[in-house]
Amino acid sequence: MIRKVRLMTPGPTEVPAEILLEMAQPVDHHRTAQYQALLSEVTELLQDVLFTKSPVLSITGSGTAGMEGAIVTCCNPARKVLCCRGGKFGERWAEVCEAFGIAHVDYDIEWGHGADPGAIARHLDDDPEIGAVVVVHSETSTGAISDVEAIARITRDRDVLLLVDAITSGGCLPLKMDAWGIDAVGVGSQKALMLPPGLAFVAVGERAWKAAEAFTPSAYYLDLKAYRKSLAKSDAPYTPANTLMRGALMALRHIKEVGIEAIWARTAMLAAATRAACEALGLKPYAASPSDSVTAVWVPDGVDEAALRKQMRSDFGIQIAGGQGDLKGRIIRFSHMGYTDVIDTAGAIAALELVLHKLGHTLTLGAGLAAFQQEIAIRRG
Repeated sequence: MIRKVRLMTPGPTEVPAEILLEMAQPVDHHRTAQYQALLSEVTELLQDVLFTKSPVLSITGSGTAGMEGAIVTCCNPARKVLCCRGGKFGERWAEVCEAFGIAHVDYDIEWGHGADPGAIARHLDDDPEIGAVVVVHSETSTGAISDVEAIARITRDRDVLLLVDAITSGGCLPLKMDAWGIDAVGVGSQKALMLPPGLAFVAVGERAWKAAEAFTPSAYYLDLKAYRKSLAKSDAPYTPANTLMRGALMALRHIKEVGIEAIWARTAMLAAATRAACEALGLKPYAASPSDSVTAVWVPDGVDEAALRKQMRSDFGIQIAGGQGDLKGRIIRFSHMGYTDVIDTAGAIAALELVLHKLGHTLTLGAGLAAFQQEIAIRRG
């Protein structure tokens, strides 16, 4: 029997069969009017998802490539960058600054907590040489969220750029780039956008472009000015991943059809129901400020995390993620992004109950699933 696999990891996420089939069509050349039309529509649809009138650049690479491009292109080395480090990905952006010789100040946040807008304000007031803030909206490694709307008010008031890693939030959590005053947003294809890894999308606002014009970045392929120049002609500066872009067009059309606000509500519903289920099973949430795109919970005492995930996959075909860094072997993480629905998540909860029971964790079989269904019923009315 062929094993049916359900991908519940917070990246990559499940890709709809229709999108996979679209990407399996014969490869077309990218220097054509057809590709230019495709790129133009993808760009417009991405602007709708991110609530921005700024150009959204499509880059062949992971979300890391997009964020690296934004940092290197927009953060003038003559000024400092405040890096909000509350997880593996917040730490990564500080490492990017280090790699490119961009002076930076580290704001270390207790893992599982969001960035404190007040702390950011104090950093900016204490050090006028800071010209940009980089923050993760939804920290994938911890399942914690930061209030980027509040942070944006602080940076705008002080004429400081705000660059937001929205890789695990763009397309599934409320995010309004222009209305909130965010200067650059990076998104990855393999999360809420229901695509395989391989594309990064970066929206850059006017203030960030103005800052970028004041210096020459230490970059070639990820110099975003090259992408902006080509996009003005509905073109790409380098060979694009045109099969992935075909899939992106289909995915973004689907998001528009469903409605982004409806997707935000569905994501929040799945997250709340999953948290309720885990608590009913005696699993404590990890994040103090939980994100709705990723749920992280502590593995109970006496349960081997690696064995739990291995049996979830081998017995039921369900893949979930473990912890990273110091959290390796200590937490498990579930995705609520993209092509994940109520039945997928209910199945994951049922499998989790059975595996925990098998591994010796004391629980009442059905308690998690009942709590999950109760929360779904309340929210669906």
